[in-house]
Amino acid sequence: MSGRNVLIVGGGIIGLAIAHHLLGRGHTVTILDRDPEGDRASYGNAGGIAVSEVIPASAPGVFLKVPGWLLDPLGPLAVRWRHLPSLIPWLLRFSHASSRTEMLRGAKALASLNNRTYDDLLPMLAANGLQNELHCKGALSVYETERAFQADAGTWDLRRLHGITCDDLSGDQAREMEPALGPIVRRAVATPQWSHVSDPRTLHSALLTSLRQRGLTVIRGSAVGLTPTESAVTVDTSDAGPLAAEDVVIAAGAWSGFLAATIGDRVLLESERGYNTTIAAPGIQLGREIIFAERQFVATPLSCGLRIGGAAEFGGLDAKPNFKRSNALVSLARRYFPDLVETHGTMWSGHRPATPDSLPVIGRSSRNRRVIHAFGHGHLGLTQAATTGRLVADLIDGATPVVDLLPFSVDRF
Repeated sequence: MSGRNVLIVGGGIIGLAIAHHLLGRGHTVTILDRDPEGDRASYGNAGGIAVSEVIPASAPGVFLKVPGWLLDPLGPLAVRWRHLPSLIPWLLRFSHASSRTEMLRGAKALASLNNRTYDDLLPMLAANGLQNELHCKGALSVYETERAFQADAGTWDLRRLHGITCDDLSGDQAREMEPALGPIVRRAVATPQWSHVSDPRTLHSALLTSLRQRGLTVIRGSAVGLTPTESAVTVDTSDAGPLAAEDVVIAAGAWSGFLAATIGDRVLLESERGYNTTIAAPGIQLGREIIFAERQFVATPLSCGLRIGGAAEFGGLDAKPNFKRSNALVSLARRYFPDLVETHGTMWSGHRPATPDSLPVIGRSSRNRRVIHAFGHGHLGLTQAATTGRLVADLIDGATPVVDLLPFSVDRF
């Protein structure tokens, strides 16, 4: 078939991955983004290729932990109470997704994406000269107590059922792998299929540069709505005029929900704000990403320093960041890394696009088949970007996608 004219709304890592695949198949591709080179979740994430993360956040038993997390000033969860009324529909669906049946369904769907990660990511990096940005060092999930380790045994077994290698370790074995870990670590699980990138910001910028050289057009502007017709879709903007294309892909991260709503698609999508601190000279060395299982945060050795990130804050897109959350994560990290130097850290905050069942929204709109959704990846945007790009390209080409897209349909809401 002849190449099509495709407009992608959103220039984060998902949008760039879609552009990569479409350009490779001969399509004419434009990205619309309000700040193409600016700060975003694709810049500030922890950098992990988290193929082992196939368990939805709404796993059974999570609700029992929520009150304790909210009361703990160093806990992984916070809610801006003014935002709570608008959050209620999302929370009700989250509760529904926390049954064991729904958790198993979600895990199967997430695994169908994550198990393809390297099949799609490695060729994308190589095609854009970025293969050296990936470090296949695995990861360690560490535990303070035997009780917490045993409580998670079922989730590790479920990961194994989906093809993830998970090696149980003692605290001493974990410290042999990562000597910077202190005595607080009693147990650990090694996941060798995990990897991390040198620096998410560098990766995004280099990929954008490469795609521009390959023919990508980038327009600076803010989308405010979509107007589809039988032959095209017009994207209305606040500052770049109307833009028309044969196909439009919504890949605007946490801002995607309101765009989908302009064509009648109801989406339960929330901003799950994340925080981190990057310490250029941390005084310790890590060989791989460390996941602190009980505290729900991570530490990643990047080329720009040690990035300590995590937390989940629900407060909407307009709330100002509370950087006490970044400081809290560094304080927690000191418990695990006794020799960590805390000074000269750069704090950051960004919006993760979160669905209540942890599944992204990928597929055609039932309202107009010229609109394709590609958003809601939560913590797994970097992990699932290349595969999402391939799936969107398959849809535009009229090919059968390599992954069953039914679980990711917008109609599930």
